[in-house]
Amino acid sequence: MTETFPTIYSITESEIDLNDLLARITLTSTGAAAIFTGMVRGVTSRGDAHETEYLEYESYVPMAEAKMKQVADEIREKWAVVEGIAIVQRIGKLYPKTPTVLIACTAAHRDTGVFEAARYGIDRLKEIVPVWKKEIGPDGQEWVEGDYIPKPGE
Repeated sequence: MTETFPTIYSITESEIDLNDLLARITLTSTGAAAIFTGMVRGVTSRGDAHETEYLEYESYVPMAEAKMKQVADEIREKWAVVEGIAIVQRIGKLYPKTPTVLIACTAAHRDTGVFEAARYGIDRLKEIVPVWKKEIGPDGQEWVEGDYIPKPGE
């Protein structure tokens, strides 16, 4: 029996439901899942250590979801053994301890590159998916800049 490999990618204002996403990317042949979840920190050590009351995430959804699909396609090119992929980014006003992003990859076995695939997914998301983050704290607010500058065609 041949099963198709499920791929989920989305920008959402809703809470990220790990159990639902995992169920949707798990096949009968799946024996391993590698999951990365980024969360809002209440204390940030970037630059001078400071408190964060909440973050505001924004995105240009059509472009962001197209870039998420690109990330999933790149994962499949590099790790043919990956079965399911979920890439979800939350937007809106998010408080400390709240999951903001989830990358999950499933495969038949843990030693097939599934950890590396999930790591690649979050690193690539941070590079090319248009999501912006404003940090609000007791001392004011600031947009948090990434290091990525898109190249033509990206």
